[in-house]
Amino acid sequence: MAINPPTTMDVTTTEEATLTVTPAATAMIRTLLDQRQIPDYALRVFVAGGGCSGLQYGMAFEPEAKDFDAVLEAGSGVRLVVDPTSLMYLQGACIDYVDSLMGGGFRIENPNAVSACGCGNSFKTAQDSSDDSSCGCGSCSH
Repeated sequence: MAINPPTTMDVTTTEEATLTVTPAATAMIRTLLDQRQIPDYALRVFVAGGGCSGLQYGMAFEPEAKDFDAVLEAGSGVRLVVDPTSLMYLQGACIDYVDSLMGGGFRIENPNAVSACGCGNSFKTAQDSSDDSSCGCGSCSH
């Protein structure tokens, strides 16, 4: 039996900067914006140093984009903002929202990650030359 991948919506800017956001993720972002009564804010998606694999994902709502940010339209009035450095690590990634019996959350499938922690919040790229395989994030059993 073949498993069909989730339906996705490509999010692009005038550059070749591409992220894919699933309808489930877009709907959850819209719901969170409405619940917090900040419907015009954008979701900042970023990559920062840290986590047990060297880099970690982050998300935060912001009222407006900063200079040099890429502004990505995801549909339903949802905007994402990504700084140029994070965009480099997120090129080609897919942002999804998964709701399960064990809890829901955003998941990022990133083709640039060569390894990831068991929690999925931390990753390593091919450019990362460190060989630290320990996990210290405390949120997974890796």
